[in-house]
Amino acid sequence: MNILLSRRLGYFAGGTAIFFLLLAAMRMLFFVGFSGVAPDENPEAVWPTLGIGLQFDMRLALLLMLPVALALLLPRLRQRFPVQLRWALRGYLAVALMGLVLIYIFDFGHYAYLGVRLNASAFRYTADAQISTDMIWQTYPVVWITLGWIATVALTLFAFLRLERVTLDRPQVPVPRLAAGLGGTVVTALVLVGLLGRYTNINLENPVPLRWSDAFFSGDSQIGALGLNPLLFLYDTWDVQDDGYDAEALTRLYPVVANYLGVTPSGQGISFERHVGVQPHALPGERKPNIVFIMLESLGTSAVGAYGNPLNPTPNLDALAPQSWFFKHFYVPVTGTAKTVWASITGIPDVTRQETASRNPLIIRQNTLINALEDYQKIYTVGGSAGWANINGVIMQSIDDITLYEEGYWQAPNVDVWGISDLDLFKETDQILQALPEDKPFFAYIQTAGNHRPFTIPEDNDGFETLDLPLEQVQEFGSRSVEQYNAVRLLDFNIGRFMEMAKAGGYYENTIFVLFGDHNTRISQLPHMPPAFEQLGLESNHVPMLIHAPGLLEPRVFEEATGLADLLPTMAGLVGVEYTTRTMGRDILLPSPEGERAIPVVLREGTFPLIGVVTKDFLVQMNHDGTSPSMHDLASLEPLQNVAEQHPEEYQRLLDLGRGLYEAARFMLTDNVRE
Repeated sequence: MNILLSRRLGYFAGGTAIFFLLLAAMRMLFFVGFSGVAPDENPEAVWPTLGIGLQFDMRLALLLMLPVALALLLPRLRQRFPVQLRWALRGYLAVALMGLVLIYIFDFGHYAYLGVRLNASAFRYTADAQISTDMIWQTYPVVWITLGWIATVALTLFAFLRLERVTLDRPQVPVPRLAAGLGGTVVTALVLVGLLGRYTNINLENPVPLRWSDAFFSGDSQIGALGLNPLLFLYDTWDVQDDGYDAEALTRLYPVVANYLGVTPSGQGISFERHVGVQPHALPGERKPNIVFIMLESLGTSAVGAYGNPLNPTPNLDALAPQSWFFKHFYVPVTGTAKTVWASITGIPDVTRQETASRNPLIIRQNTLINALEDYQKIYTVGGSAGWANINGVIMQSIDDITLYEEGYWQAPNVDVWGISDLDLFKETDQILQALPEDKPFFAYIQTAGNHRPFTIPEDNDGFETLDLPLEQVQEFGSRSVEQYNAVRLLDFNIGRFMEMAKAGGYYENTIFVLFGDHNTRISQLPHMPPAFEQLGLESNHVPMLIHAPGLLEPRVFEEATGLADLLPTMAGLVGVEYTTRTMGRDILLPSPEGERAIPVVLREGTFPLIGVVTKDFLVQMNHDGTSPSMHDLASLEPLQNVAEQHPEEYQRLLDLGRGLYEAARFMLTDNVRE
């Protein structure tokens, strides 16, 4: 049977190679002529970053050739319109090349002017098209650039015409059906791998594609720019919705928010910057204590015995609570793991209305109080890929001198889609901490993942045993399934094991362990919790929180509402460092200027979010624009009742705070970007 697949495969492969070589040449031109990075500057970061860039180039080359492949695979189109199809393909390639090279030209100029690769924000210049055009004409050799553009497109088109002659125009060669099928399968697999962009350490259960944030693994934005592909980066930033704040509302409510944050208005516009000195409650001693953040995946208060769950799912956390600072009313501002990571690092609630702030490459380089810990060694560990939701970009771009350990580093095997087990994560993190030089304290952030579907119980679990309770019983007290109930028990078991490791490793006594849930899953039955948490949706934001440092802190119960953004300012106060911040977090040991502490929350996400502010007693909620507000008593058996008229002063206070803090968070997302 005459099958012409080999000729078409040859043309597809050759065309992909031509595009790839063109893109690689453009990358080298950017490297040498525009990046400002010397070839011998930090070669351990420069060359791997360029390698990542070439992987992006291969992805784009394949994407550009996919329409060609589709056209060539339509037999009727080839047979009825062979000449027209050939000219249509040439026309497509000509247009694609002109657009591609033009984008690179604008990218080079954009970087030379602003030090940033081309992204969707460049379209703001179209608002003043005449001014922008005049600036380009007066600044750049437009004629020579145009001639270079035409020459590059013409030479590349000539290469495609030559490719036609040696592939599509060659004599037909019969290809056996089996060989054709095998060849097609291999090519398809290679194309899929090329589009994925990762050639090593691929998790087949959850293949995370190469993302722009991977180019910033070094933490150096100038080197990271070497790994970006301008067309793909333009696409990635194109879909980022403008989450600009409501200037009128924030201006009106600025005094309220400034008072909340302890900012003295300067009269020079909106600014939340303030300097916080070393606090009198800083822990004594010559050696600063270590700090370990432990993010507890999907763990809400309803699943924890210390907060009232009667099924004894968390004996280790329950035992730690009376030895720790125990927070009865702790809230994450927005649900979702990526949003919790963002707020815990930046101190800003992630109030973006589409996706997550971590997916916006224009704002991921944030100021963080972790950098105020100048003498600290910093590590971040996660059992799976940190490329998920571009968290690696936030970590590496925002935190100076941090080492990120993720999938591909660990000795333990993956147990499911989320990477290695939490127990193995704790064990290998413990080994990392013990190997750190002892002359400096450390800051570690451990991100767990096991308490998440598919709720895997690993075979190697240090003797952990599951319980087979009746489904109705676990559902009655906050678990959707027996598997989820046992996953909570396993997470708690692993916390107990990590505390044992810390004691054996010698760093337990001088470490502040900060354990917090990242969010809860929505539960329909919560008989052991106040009705407000179920009926008002607060169970998703209400999470357990312990600060455990028995060698350093006396046990204490916090009744006031506290929030995720408060963690880093509190740590800075305890370890005795001064800092400057423009974000929302506040030291929980300092008096709250607004009186009773109030924490901003987002109760419903999306294009039209439902926002609010919560204290230990009340919730005031409203639409994102301040309309339809209502006040609710969290201790009431009928929490849906609007009690605004019974508490008019508190209602007005919280109403202004809720709207003001929401708009302030939207403002801070861009205001806090590092220069």
